[in-house]
Amino acid sequence: MEVRTGISGWRYPRWRGTFYPPGLPQRRELEYAASRLTTIEINGSFYSLQRPDSYRRWAAEVPVDFCFAVKGGRYLTHMLRLRGVEQPLATFWASGVLALGRRLGPVLWQLPPTMPFEPDVLDAFLRLLPRTHGDAAERSRGHDPRIADRALTTTDLPERPLRHAVEARHPSFSDPRFADLLRRHGVALVVADSAGRFPALDAVTTDLVYVRLHGDTELYTSGYDDAALDRWADRVRTWSSAADVLVYFDNDAKVHAPFDAQRLAARLGVGPDAG
Repeated sequence: MEVRTGISGWRYPRWRGTFYPPGLPQRRELEYAASRLTTIEINGSFYSLQRPDSYRRWAAEVPVDFCFAVKGGRYLTHMLRLRGVEQPLATFWASGVLALGRRLGPVLWQLPPTMPFEPDVLDAFLRLLPRTHGDAAERSRGHDPRIADRALTTTDLPERPLRHAVEARHPSFSDPRFADLLRRHGVALVVADSAGRFPALDAVTTDLVYVRLHGDTELYTSGYDDAALDRWADRVRTWSSAADVLVYFDNDAKVHAPFDAQRLAARLGVGPDAG
């Protein structure tokens, strides 16, 4: 099965001169990161709608076998809280996500920590998620008219599968019905390490295990020492016997994320130079 390790986002000023070499132009940071890692989460899509030209540019700056995960918009998850999302969801797809083409990996839906597990609400949302690029293109045509001049509603890969993952942060999602619901819809449960801040859920619900490492002992700040990385490497090896595994480091505050991702990749024998 496929195993990749990477980072959540790539444009961080504090990384310049540490992970990124001194003098590297900002416009080449994605290219540089993609030469050392095999996957990156696009997290700007969480904060606002991006544009097709941006997705096309990002796709052109990485290798052909690179994988982007895309973070679903917080307007749907944090503001609408998954209710009444038909048109906003169509608008998200029309914003250009499909321009990533073969480099588009799973879409991440991160739920707010104040949102409890409501089976009917989550079930209705999961039913709206497209399962192929063609399905997403078709649904994107119901987008908000205000983006008509920049909407992308077509794809060259209509049969290509589209995967999804849900990251839950409220304690009520420890309910086994949550994992059962994801299994019924073929959606991955995000295994998140949040230094004890949020629930540690680890059920495998589909043929994808999506891991987000936010910090070993301090959220977004602390790095992972050798012992911690050894433990995560063992878990990844176990998962990878039956599922693809994507691991994203989100402990970016002190520039640990890219280096931790490389160190885990080395343990697993994966990465741009592994082949």
